[in-house]
Amino acid sequence: MDRSLSPFVTIATLLDEVVALYGEREGVVYPEKGLRWSYRQFRDQCDQVAKGLIKLGVKKGSHLAMWATNHPEWLFTQFASAKAGAVLVTVNTNYRTKELAYLLEQSDAETLILMESYQGASYIEMIQEICPELNHCPPGELQSRRLPRLKNVVLFDGERRPGMFTWKDLLQLGDELPEEELRGREASLSPDDVINMQYTSGTTGFPKGVMLTHANLIHNARSITDRMKLTEADRLCIPVPFFHCFGCVMGTLACVTRGATMVPLIKFDPLRVLESVEKEQCTAIHGVPTMFIAELNHPEFHHYDLSSLRTGIMAGSNCPREVMKKVMEEMGVEEITIAYGQTESSPVITQTKRDDSVTCRVETVGKALPGVEVKVIDPETGLDVSTGAQGEVCTRGPHVMKGYYKMKEATDQSIDTEGWLHTGDLGVLDEEGYLSITGRLKDMIIRGGENIYPREIEEFLYTHPHILDVQVVGVFDEKYGEEVSAFIRIVEGKKLSVDEVTMYCQGQIAHYKIPRFIHFVDAYPMTASGKVQKFKLRQLAEELRKSVWAT
Repeated sequence: MDRSLSPFVTIATLLDEVVALYGEREGVVYPEKGLRWSYRQFRDQCDQVAKGLIKLGVKKGSHLAMWATNHPEWLFTQFASAKAGAVLVTVNTNYRTKELAYLLEQSDAETLILMESYQGASYIEMIQEICPELNHCPPGELQSRRLPRLKNVVLFDGERRPGMFTWKDLLQLGDELPEEELRGREASLSPDDVINMQYTSGTTGFPKGVMLTHANLIHNARSITDRMKLTEADRLCIPVPFFHCFGCVMGTLACVTRGATMVPLIKFDPLRVLESVEKEQCTAIHGVPTMFIAELNHPEFHHYDLSSLRTGIMAGSNCPREVMKKVMEEMGVEEITIAYGQTESSPVITQTKRDDSVTCRVETVGKALPGVEVKVIDPETGLDVSTGAQGEVCTRGPHVMKGYYKMKEATDQSIDTEGWLHTGDLGVLDEEGYLSITGRLKDMIIRGGENIYPREIEEFLYTHPHILDVQVVGVFDEKYGEEVSAFIRIVEGKKLSVDEVTMYCQGQIAHYKIPRFIHFVDAYPMTASGKVQKFKLRQLAEELRKSVWAT
C-alpha cells in the first residue's frame, strides 16, 4: 500500500489524494479519440459530472445505471457517482430488452445513462419499448408504469431524444450547484457505504446484484497493484469492459490507487490493443485468455513493438498454460500475473506475484491477497480438507460483498454465518498457500461414478499444436449418466479430425476422460466480459447428441 495515501477512505477522497500527489501526470488517454487528461483535469471533470448528478436529484444511496461501452462518459460517471454517493449499477452491453427491464426494475434504478446503440442494437429503441412514456414527457419527469422508480434518462451521444437529458445538459446542471454542496456530500460518505452494484454475468444462472462498498473495491484495487508492483510510472492498457469488475476495479480504480495512466479501449479489438500498446508505450495489459489468444494470433501481431510491456493480469476464466507461456515469451509480458476471484469478492481473491516462478504462474492462481483468508472444504461435510486435497474454495475478508441486492436467501446461501463466501469453485491449496483451481462444482462431470473435472481435460488438449482453444462440458448419457463433450477451435490454417483428437488422448489420459463427442467450432457463446457460457455449450452438446443418435 502507498504510504502517502490514507488506508481507509472513500473513492472520492482517494481520487483527491491522488491528484494532490500526481495531479499533473497523465491520468487518462483514449488513443482512438485522441483525448488526454491529467489527473487534475480528470478529477475536475468528475466533479462537474457529480455536481450535475446532484442537481439532477441524485441523492446519497440513489441507484444510477450505466449502459455503455468504455467511453470517457462511463469513466467520468464511475468516479462522479462515487463522489455524489450514488450506487453505480453497471449494465451488460449485450443486454436486450427483457434483461434490461429486469435489471432496472430489480436494482431500483432512478437514473439511467446510456449510449445510442451498440453492434447494431439500438439502446434507444429498447428503453423506449420498456418506457414508452419517454416520448411524451419532459426530461427528468418520467412516470413509467413498468419502472416507477426511473425518473432520469441521460443520452451521452447522438441526437437529442424526447424525455432524455443530453450529456451537455448534465454538465450545465453542474454549473448551477455550489462547490460547497459537493464537498458536503463527499464528507457525508463512509467507506462502508455500498457504492457499486455489479450484476453477475449469467454464466450459470439469473443475474444477481452484487453490492460492493468503497472499502471492498479500494482494498482489492490496491492489493492487486501491489502484486503487480504498479506505480505512477506505469501505463495500463484496458481492453476489458468497464461494466465488469475486471475493467472498473482491476483496471480504472487500480490505476487511480497508484497514479498510473489509464489507456482504455472503447471496445475490445485485438488490432487496436496492439496499436495502443505500441503508440502509448503501455507497460501493463489486462485481458481474459480469449483476448490474449486473439492478440497473439492476429495476422499483424509481429508488426508491432510490444517491448514496453512488463506486467498485467490474465483472469476471468481458466488461464491455459500454453497461452500463458506465449504471453510471456511472444508478447514479452514477463511479469504478467494470474488473478482469481469472482464479482462477489470485489473481485480478486488470490493472485500470483510478478516475481513468482513460471511454474507458479502457469499452474496456480497465486496466494490470498493481504487480509484475505482462503480455505478449501469438503462440499458434502463442510469440513476443511487436508493440504493438497480437492474441495470447494471459500474465502473471508474485506473483499467479500455485502450481499445480493434484495436477495437475502441467495446471500445466505453464498455467505455462511461465519462470514465465509462459498465460491462454488473446486480447488487445491499447497503447503505454501498457493491455490490451484480444478473446476466448478456445477461443471463437474460424473461418468459412471467417476468424477471428471473439465479443466484437466482442457489443459491436456491445449498441448496439441493444432488446437487453439477448447472447452469441455458434460452431456447426458443413458448408460453412464454423463459423457464428456469437447468444443474445439483449430489454429488457423491447420486441420484436425475427430479421430486425430481421440488418438492424441489415448494412452495419455484415462479412457473415461477422453471426449465421447468432439465438435469443431469457430467461436464460443460468450458473455460481454469474455467468459465462455458453458451452460449454453451444454445445451448445444445435448442438441448435437440427440442429432447423432437420431442418425
